[in-house]
Amino acid sequence: MTDQLEQLPPPKPVVTMTRSDKLKSEIVAGGSAEEISDDDLAGGWKGALAMAAIGGLFVWLYSLNAWWFIFVVGIVISIFLHEAGHFLTAKWTGMKVTQFFMFMGPRLWSFRKGETEYGVRLVPVGAFVRIIGMHRIDADVAPEDEGRTYRQKSFPRRLLVISAGSMMHMIIAVTLLFVVYVGQGERTNELVPEVIVAEAVAGLPAEQAGIMADDQILSIGGVPLANPSDLGPVVRGFEPGEIVDFVVLRNGTEVVVPVGLGARTDVPESSPLFGTAYIGVSPYNPYVYEEHGLVAAAGNAVTDIVPTAWESTKGVFKALNPVNVIGHLGGGNDDLETRPVTLVGVTGLSDDVGDSEGIFGVLWLLAVLNVFVGVFNMFPLLPLDGGHAAVAVYERVREGIRGGKQRYFADVERLMPLAMGVIVFLFAFMFAGLYLDITDPL
Repeated sequence: MTDQLEQLPPPKPVVTMTRSDKLKSEIVAGGSAEEISDDDLAGGWKGALAMAAIGGLFVWLYSLNAWWFIFVVGIVISIFLHEAGHFLTAKWTGMKVTQFFMFMGPRLWSFRKGETEYGVRLVPVGAFVRIIGMHRIDADVAPEDEGRTYRQKSFPRRLLVISAGSMMHMIIAVTLLFVVYVGQGERTNELVPEVIVAEAVAGLPAEQAGIMADDQILSIGGVPLANPSDLGPVVRGFEPGEIVDFVVLRNGTEVVVPVGLGARTDVPESSPLFGTAYIGVSPYNPYVYEEHGLVAAAGNAVTDIVPTAWESTKGVFKALNPVNVIGHLGGGNDDLETRPVTLVGVTGLSDDVGDSEGIFGVLWLLAVLNVFVGVFNMFPLLPLDGGHAAVAVYERVREGIRGGKQRYFADVERLMPLAMGVIVFLFAFMFAGLYLDITDPL
């Protein structure tokens, strides 16, 4: 099949675009379909002020938590590279790209280079690349540009362009896993028999006595520890108010820290734990890591994408199951594998991962997130990229039925009710996850 198959019939002239028409165009375009003149570009002092404000938000985030900052920067870079995948393949295959924007909503700052407007928008949700003539309902295309539309290109080119974003996520994930495997090793399912302090809660006995994050607790009152699950029972074997010697390994040196035990009051009085001795630390077992050379690290980074993608696929079905969402909102479901989670919750989790596993742990979390997004984005539902890919496959099948000599253009407008349903469901899922992330953090 070539790009010069049957041309799309001339669209009917549109005098005034209704809100419905505009919404359909934006769903098909994957973002704003509004084109503006150079005089309306969002630049000057207002644009500079907007970009300075965004920079200030990142500085503020860094001041709150360095791990959050690193993780969010990683997410923004991943979003940019996703859209760069669409952009570069579209340009390479001869399509006309008129917009490349980070985020959504009103323009904050933009400039034009060649035929493309680049910029940043207000709402920090996603990003988009505007390729003209995505489908037949995308009617606002000049006749001389029809040959450069997405819809007029061959099936392999359309499939490449629409899948490039998810492919970019997989490339990012492989790269991150390679860095982690070389720098730290590959995580196994085994745990080191050590008790490491992730956090000593401020104002509680352990922190007041001088127990610090990253301390390894060797023994409490002469009782040795090998697992975090041992810590609570051993501490509760003493009485509140007692001063007990904690032997910790700190920077390679054993240190004895006397800790005055507190009495637990953060549970109901009916609980058997109420009034028992406690110290206020979050312990964990570090994982055992398998070291790799460069070749092994590269090979495992590629092969590990397959099981990670499979787990991500199962995770999508579990998390999007309305029964699971309702169960978590009602408090009847506490299974973290089925809980809806937003980037707010995952970003919060990056703090714990960073504290326990350092920069390589955060990079690993970013790799897993990229695989999940890449898989989810290719689900065959509009307005996801997978929905556009499904339309391209359907058109190719219909062309095959015709013998491959006549181009078939799907009537995408019929899918708009389904696309709207998907959008509504995803928004509901997002708000449910956000509510849980705020009221019951991971």
